[in-house]
Amino acid sequence: MNIRNYTSEFKRNITIALPIMIGSLGQVVVSLVDNIMVGDLGPTHLAAISLSNSVLFIALSVGMGFSFAITPLIAEAEGEGDIKKGRNLFHQGVFLCIIIGLLLFVGLIYFETILGYLNQDEEVIALALPYYRIVIWSMVPMMIFQSIKQFADGLSETKHAMRATIMANVLNVILNYLLIYGTFGFPRLELEGAAIGSLIARVFMILVLWLFIRKRKVFKPYLQKIKEFKIHKETINKLLTIGYPTSLQMLFEMGFFASCVMLAGVLSVNDQASNQIALNLSSMTYMVGVGLGVTASIRIGNYKGAKDYKGLKRIAISILLLTFVIEILFAAGFILAKDFLPTIYIDNLEVIQTASVLLVIAAIFQLSDGIQVVVLGALRGLQDVKKPMYITFFAYWVIGFPTSYYLGLHTYLGAEGIWIGLLVGLTVSAVLLYIRFHKLSNKLIKENK
Repeated sequence: MNIRNYTSEFKRNITIALPIMIGSLGQVVVSLVDNIMVGDLGPTHLAAISLSNSVLFIALSVGMGFSFAITPLIAEAEGEGDIKKGRNLFHQGVFLCIIIGLLLFVGLIYFETILGYLNQDEEVIALALPYYRIVIWSMVPMMIFQSIKQFADGLSETKHAMRATIMANVLNVILNYLLIYGTFGFPRLELEGAAIGSLIARVFMILVLWLFIRKRKVFKPYLQKIKEFKIHKETINKLLTIGYPTSLQMLFEMGFFASCVMLAGVLSVNDQASNQIALNLSSMTYMVGVGLGVTASIRIGNYKGAKDYKGLKRIAISILLLTFVIEILFAAGFILAKDFLPTIYIDNLEVIQTASVLLVIAAIFQLSDGIQVVVLGALRGLQDVKKPMYITFFAYWVIGFPTSYYLGLHTYLGAEGIWIGLLVGLTVSAVLLYIRFHKLSNKLIKENK
């Protein structure tokens, strides 16, 4: 094996992935900014925002799963040189995402009644609800943004969503500073201020992204005939065929993480706050993996459209090697900075000490987390989504969550036990998904010799 066959693709992979990474990180930074600013108010406020965002992130993950169907299909259409097919996919994809956003919004309204039955601290629930009721309004804007972003990503035009996200984050920081603390004559709204800032920033993000893509020539053929839009059942079904299993896969994964946040809430407010700090930091590194996973979807979708299956396998291995290098660096960073990073969020000693231990476990599962998200992206590029859905359910809910539940609530390990369960679930997922991709890609190569 000549390693240069794979490392030579690093530059191209990074060129595509870097804007996606920065844009995805920008989504997490909105939460990071909320967490840091709200952390100054105390661990109960931090636990409240953790609970709200966990529920919202599950819903958004379901929606994102549907939007992820757009990218490999657009990439395949580009590989085939079929602009008409790509235009239809884009228009139908935006429509589908708007409908899904509305359904998720309605679902979140009704889910509010369940929050009180999750065995969470009553003070945390009381603080969480006002924030929750405002932020759920951002569900439709976020789904519209996702649909446009995934379309642009499918054409390898990944920098526009990044720019829009960065600008929205700057606005979010400013609004949070004004509305959480009541500076410069603005009312002191605390958690509600954070929610209003996030909502306005997410609406702003759509407007900026739309302005960017309207100016680029590469998008013009796809923006034509918007006024002539009609529902195309065949295309909608194609998007749902890929989007529905992907959405469930996202639900299984993010639901697993969110459930672990709630398990920590059963232990104590401080454990929940510690869990939120470690989860927010590991989410930032996860988004780097997401960028590489989307890159895998794009490049493998292109090669699939061109029917170059040997090239497809080579690209997948190159992205996995790049992921391995990056995740090792992240793991080292978490271990070296485990005592410092929690202090960015809060000055509560007990919370900092617990979060520091959790970051060591997060460092260990960096490699598993990175590999599983990249292989999922590669399989999505092959439009193989049903078996990965079953694999993630098995890894997270048959293996991972029971491990977290038992070790966290029925042993002395507490929050550490919950995170050991996360490590186990992610590792099982990574191994099984890689086996699936290896077998499927080899089968395609043999069938098309």
